[in-house]
Amino acid sequence: MTARRALLLAPLAAALLAAGCASINTVTCDVSSFGDWPAGRAAGSYAFERLPSQQANAAQADALEAAARRALDKDGFKPAPAGTEPDVLVQIGARFTRTTVSPWDDPLWWNGGFGRWRRGPWVGPGWGVGMRFPAVHYYNEVALLLRDRASGKPMYETRAATDGSTRADASIVAALFEASLADFPRPALSPRSVTVTVAP
Repeated sequence: MTARRALLLAPLAAALLAAGCASINTVTCDVSSFGDWPAGRAAGSYAFERLPSQQANAAQADALEAAARRALDKDGFKPAPAGTEPDVLVQIGARFTRTTVSPWDDPLWWNGGFGRWRRGPWVGPGWGVGMRFPAVHYYNEVALLLRDRASGKPMYETRAATDGSTRADASIVAALFEASLADFPRPALSPRSVTVTVAP
């Protein structure tokens, strides 16, 4: 392939790659949940309870609560009207970690490669060595705790996590919360794999 042809095909390849990424609309998470939600108890009304560290960063807490609200609403919870006591207090948290995976993390499978090389009119028998650059890896996790407001008793604790090459945006965080409550009010097997659709 000539250099000119390669330059002409590069925008097309980029467009196809972007289209392929855009078609990914699900996320698969590892979910663990625990608790003893009372049999027959309805979801009821709720209010978020912020930790002191969350109160110090109101904008971040607002964004996190907005992401969790869709999952709570889907399971029948309703925000407590202003001036009324909620049935349930909800504590939420999130952790987003960005790491760089080095090809030398595993000395045996170091992501190197060998290939034939051509130089001038001569073909091999020499060999060239190819190397891959470190890859960026993201670990995204959310946690949610439901407590009875009257007694303060924790009734349901759940968390969902996913990792890969995608940075978590608002839609992925919302999907993580949805996955964490996918089996509510049953704790189900922990950990387990849950796949949910990412809303646009």
